[in-house]
Formats: sequence, C-alpha cells, structure tokens
Amino acid sequence: MAKAMVNLVVDGNAVSVPAGTLIVDAAKQAGVSIPVFCYHPKMEPVGMCRLCLVEVGRPVIDRASGQPVMENGTSKIAFAPKLETACTTPVSEGMQVVTASENAQAGRKDILEFLLTSHPLDCPVCDKGGECPLQDLTIKHGSSESRFIFDDKQRQAKHVPLGDLIWLDRERCIQCARCIRFQDEIAGDPVLAFYQRGRVTDIVTYSEPGFNSVFSGNTTDICPVGALTTADFRFGARPWEMEPVASICPHCPVGCNITLNIRREARSNGRMVVKRVMPRQNELVNEIWMCDKGRFAHHYTSSAERLSMPLVKKDGQQVVNCWDEALHHAGNALAEAEKDVLVVAGGRLSNEDLFNLKALAVGMGGEARLYSQMGGGRFTIQAGLHGDTNFGEMGPETCFVVASSDLYDEAPIWYLRIKQAVERGAILVVVAARPTQLEKYASHVVRHAYGDEAIAFSNLDATLAGKSASQAISASQNLVILFGSDGLGMEGSAALAQAGYHLLKKTGHLGKQSSGLVGAWQQSNEQGAWELGFETEKDLAGAFKDKVVLLAGCDPAGDDPALATALKSARFVIVQELFPTATAQLADVVLPASAFTERDGSLTSGERRVQRYYAAVPAFGESRPDFSITASLAEKAGIKLEGDSASKVMDQVVATLPTFSKADYQHLAEVKKQMPLVGDGDLYYGGSVYQNKQGLGIQLEPSPKLELPAPTSETGTRPTDKTLLAIPITKLFDQGITVKTSTLLAAHIGAASLVLHPDTAKRYKLDPSVNVQVSLGGVDYHLGVVLDENVPASVALLPRSMGIPLHSPEVIDLKVV
Repeated sequence: MAKAMVNLVVDGNAVSVPAGTLIVDAAKQAGVSIPVFCYHPKMEPVGMCRLCLVEVGRPVIDRASGQPVMENGTSKIAFAPKLETACTTPVSEGMQVVTASENAQAGRKDILEFLLTSHPLDCPVCDKGGECPLQDLTIKHGSSESRFIFDDKQRQAKHVPLGDLIWLDRERCIQCARCIRFQDEIAGDPVLAFYQRGRVTDIVTYSEPGFNSVFSGNTTDICPVGALTTADFRFGARPWEMEPVASICPHCPVGCNITLNIRREARSNGRMVVKRVMPRQNELVNEIWMCDKGRFAHHYTSSAERLSMPLVKKDGQQVVNCWDEALHHAGNALAEAEKDVLVVAGGRLSNEDLFNLKALAVGMGGEARLYSQMGGGRFTIQAGLHGDTNFGEMGPETCFVVASSDLYDEAPIWYLRIKQAVERGAILVVVAARPTQLEKYASHVVRHAYGDEAIAFSNLDATLAGKSASQAISASQNLVILFGSDGLGMEGSAALAQAGYHLLKKTGHLGKQSSGLVGAWQQSNEQGAWELGFETEKDLAGAFKDKVVLLAGCDPAGDDPALATALKSARFVIVQELFPTATAQLADVVLPASAFTERDGSLTSGERRVQRYYAAVPAFGESRPDFSITASLAEKAGIKLEGDSASKVMDQVVATLPTFSKADYQHLAEVKKQMPLVGDGDLYYGGSVYQNKQGLGIQLEPSPKLELPAPTSETGTRPTDKTLLAIPITKLFDQGITVKTSTLLAAHIGAASLVLHPDTAKRYKLDPSVNVQVSLGGVDYHLGVVLDENVPASVALLPRSMGIPLHSPEVIDLKVV
C-alpha cells in the first residue's frame, strides 16, 4: 500500500513526500542539502553528531476544533524554541523548515568546532583530502578560531589494522558510528564496536581474524573522514588526480555497478592504472554497496604474469610470436578441421565474446560449449526474472526460496539484499544440507541430506518443515527461487533448477513479473552464455579427441588433471587467455586477451540484467578483446564476423536474438532518477559512492516458453555411516586465476582443507594437527583438517577452485600422512 503524501516547505521550496520521511531526506528532494555526519539514507537514524540542526515550524492547531489556526489566510506557524535534528525528525503536514537561519548556522559552527578539538591537521596527507565532508563543511560552516586549548588535544595511534584490508587512523575518527552501524544493520556482520567513552572513544574489531566481513570495504566509502582507508589505496593517490570510468564487477553473477578510478603513474612507466574500485549506484542491482572481492581482486588485471604477446608452439616449445603468424597457424588449423571444431568458453567472457565464439562454431559446423561446473541454464532462460524486477522493492508480498546455495560466498550482494527484504517483511525459505549465514533470517528451513537436493525440493510437503514452507510459497504473490551448487555438480544443479522451474509452474508464479528462477552461477556471465545458446558438456574429456579445440576464458587443464590428459588427444589447441594457465601451456597457439578494465563489453547478471562496462586503461602488452580475437580467427577460416567494436557485435546480438531486442548500447546507457540522491556532490549525505550516469542496464525480454521435462525423482550420491562423502562447495576467495594473482587477497584464500564435523573426524581418528592424503582423479593430495560442528555427519566439505579436482560429490578414502 502506498504511503500518504505529506506537504511541507524547506527554505521556501515546497515539496511533497511520503509520510514518515525524515526532514533531511525531504530537504534533499527539495534541492536543499542539510549537512550530516552520522546520518546515512540507507541506515536507521541515531542523531549522534547534531550537525543537521535546523529550525522547525509547525501549524498551530486549535484544541477545540482540531483544525489549523488561520492567520492572514494561511496556517499560523509556531517554531520550536530549540533547534531540532533533521535526521531524526519525520515530516508533518504543513511543516516549515529553515536550514540556514542564524541559529542553525551557529549550532552547526559549534558542532564543527567541537569535532575539530582532537582532529589532526593532516589534510595535506590525508587520503580523504579532496572528498572529505569534514573538510568541506568546515570551510563552509566552521570557525576560523577554536576556543579549546591545544594541549588538551587527544593524540592517538595511527595506521591501526582493523583487518588486513582496512586501516584505522584513530585520531581522525569523529565517532559517527557509520561503520559500526553498517556492519550491524546492513551487512549483518556486527564485528565493529566502540571501545571506552568520551574523548578517548575508539573503534575496535571483535572478530578473529580482524574485521571478518566480506563487506568491509564499504565502511571506507561511508566514513565521512579519513579514519578508515583500504590497504591498497592508502597514500596511493589524491581524488582529484583520478578519472572515474564506469564498469561492471566481473567476479560473480550479481553484476554490481562499479567505478574504476584511474590515473597515469611514473612508477608504471607512464601507463594509466586502476588505483581503486568504488561502488556506483544502481538501486536495481547493488544499491550503493559491493563486496571485498569486487573491490580488491581487480589487481589481477595489472599482474606481471599476464600474457602480453601471442605464443606459437614450435618443435614442442611455445615461443613468442607476432599476431599475424599466430593467427595464420590457428586459422589454418580451423580451416582444415572442417566440422571437427569444438569451442569451449568460460563464463567470465562478455556477451559480445560469447556471441562471436558461438557464431564461429556454427559457421564451421562445429559445437560450442560452456565450461562450467553448474547446469540448469535452460530453465533460467525459460523462467528467469524480467521487467525490471528489483529485490530492493520486495517485501511482505514476496517469498524467496534459496536452495543449495551459500549466498554469502557465492553472491554476497544477493545475500545482503535478501536479508534486507526479509527485514521489510519478505518470507525466506532455505532448503539446504548444511547451515549457512542466510539461514538466521529464514522463516522456514528445510534440511535434507546431501544427494537429496532435487527430490527434497520437489517434495517439500514430505516433512513438517516442508509443509509450512509450501504453504508460505503458495500464499505469496511473488516467488523468487535462487539455486546454487553447494554439494552439487553439473547434473545435480541442473536437476535442482528443473525442480525450481516446476515449483514456479505448479504454484502459478511462472512468467509473472517479480517472480522467477535465478542461478547463483560460479562466474559472472554464465547466464549470458545460456541466453546466447551455449550448453554445458557432460563428457568434455571425450569431446576433445581429434578435434581442433578453441578455448577462451577457461582453464579445464588447471582444474582437473584428467582434462589435461584428455586435451592432449586434441588435433590442435588454440587458447584465448589472460594468463599462462595450465591449459594455455598445452596449446599450439596462445592468443593474449584483454581484461575487463581494458575494453568495452556487456555482461548478463543472474537476474537476466544486461549491463555495459567501459575501457578504463590501455591494453596490457599486445592483448586484444576476445570478440576481436575470435573475429580474426574466423576471417582466417573464411568466416566473416564483426571484430571492430563491441557495440557493433551487440547490434548483431540485438538483431539476431529477440530476448536481447532492447539490449543495444543506447538502451543500456539509459538512466533515471534514483533514490536516495547520493553521489551528486554532497559526499556527507551518502558517502563517496558514484552517481550512475552511464546506464542502469535492462532486463532481458521473456523467453518463448517451451515445455521442459518433469522434475527428476532420482537422488544423488548420499553419505553413509560407513563412507566419507567429499562435497564441493564454493568460497568467495579461492585459487581462481583472478583471485590468486591479486596478492592483497592471498591471506583470505588459505590452503585447501577438508572440513569435517568433530564426530566424523573422531571416527577417522583425525584432528586439526594432522594432514591427510586424498586421492581424486588418480592424483594424491595432502590436505589439512578443519573441524566445524555445522558440517553433516560422514561429509567432508572441500572448496572448489583450490587446485583439487572435485566437481561433484565423491566417496573418498583418507590416509593420515
């Protein structure tokens, strides 16, 4: 139900806002910026800093009639005798607010004078200089003198690590508590707190390891001073030296809008480099937040390990070569292959890259496959979200079902947004084999054994918890189902997606706006690959034999020794890649690809939202965009593909695929007014987040509905009390090439370990002090042991992408070493 509107006047500007709106937000909509420090439009007000003091007048009400007292034809206004905080006072009908009166300005001046009593005068070296609200507001409202004694100034420690990613300068902190409240209210990780009282109040972390939250970097954006800084940007650059470039985070299926801050550096031989990654507002996608992987993993793009020149194998050895000769060798192999061509693409590639790769395969009469450990895309393109679906607007009318997914690790911003939807009244059903962080916000939890994912989902009524969950699902106006790959391989996740599709159909939610099936894919553009016609391959090893294989953006040989062996059976191997991966080292021709920071393109999120990103820095070495490389290969093989610009490739996508009919770059660049009004100059209101001027993207059109097979009733491999079942799980920080080459995150990756329930470990006479030997794919691995009471019995959790080839549940034997 829409809220009633309230009319008021702020500094002579009439404005109408929903009932319950705070004065500070109403003023913002009226074009008046009231300065704040502690207030943030995404958090609950606390009224701590008092900088937002204003004069407030309200209509005088006649006690007898209950009507406003009229004076000269208008309501008589009575102003309160004292200033009021605009950040805690809701609007009322007929209210008049004066923000710049003598009293308000005097109050503001006093508050700033007090805040500066112990603040260091280090603006020339402070990282916040140039985008510091305290600096700006002091110049505008502060006093040129202080009544406080200099010798009473508090001097506290600087450069204090809250964690390995975030540093605290205690002297600069003004105790606004924004960081503490963000971690508590928004992130749900209450790991920061105030310590002591008065002028010696301090920010401390109560987690071990310090500041243990994947959202920690957001606190540096909303900190109104230079108290919190990131480890990679501290003393790195001045804000006015950098240029902002719009981009999309390439690390998970959420598709967070980000800004790359770049500048030219002497220590980088005069090259333009990315100095930091900041959030860019998109209330439909990530609001104004991002996770730490998106913020810090970009360093892989400037790694010295990157491929910079083509490589061609001669006499069994790869040697550096020019593009013309490398393309000549690869093109001849494709032309001679006729139909024996296999294209294998990774989910990190752009829509434009994937379209050209698919077109090459079709043009050659060959096959195109998506390299993924997840299935189910044929169901998400049929039952996915469409029509500007927005998690941020969902509340009591919506039921979220999260199945076999730990969203905190797989898609952190979805975790955050679903948590907030629940706080607005949405129903959350979690169907999982083990507890996850999202579970504490769930109304219904349906537990099942590993191996029973699809059947448990298809038969929710079979348990008491499932019956109540089913009733909630059926009663909801909207139903959003998110499925992942926790404990599942390609076939298992496909079966789970199938069950989700049929649940939407059974409950009448299929095809409804604000309802649909969403995959928590392991890479950023796997949804785009499915939409563009790619399928996964169950027997990839068998598919390599005697084929000319083109691999782009994937490393099967690095993921599994068996696939490395199988790849040697190919007739000829061409690799388009960023790094000299294990797969690249087996190739006959290696062609260096550009990173997302160096090129234009678009990605399709798990919510089916297509969004554009832009080139920020020059290409590394002689690398080229993947779509351009593929077009050059196709030309050598006698096939004409567009390779000049990503925009022209996208025009072909739009012309070819009806679901992409509105996804041309013009539509992707469209913006509209977003609330709250952050990023438009007054950094104190919303923090240093960037306003979105480059496009909010579009959700794909509904796909033509096809009749898909009924859900399976088969179970997968289950744990027993006589076996140990190794279960693959996804971790946010892993040994994937884009994380392990970002050295700042190395401490967050850790070593590959088996995670066991203490009782299971006791049965095998194991403890955390021992290493165990596990044989997978015919290779022995030595792993540590971690104990966790949340792990089911007879199960060993083993993170994916840690150099261990576990892609689906597998019974294993252990040997203590």
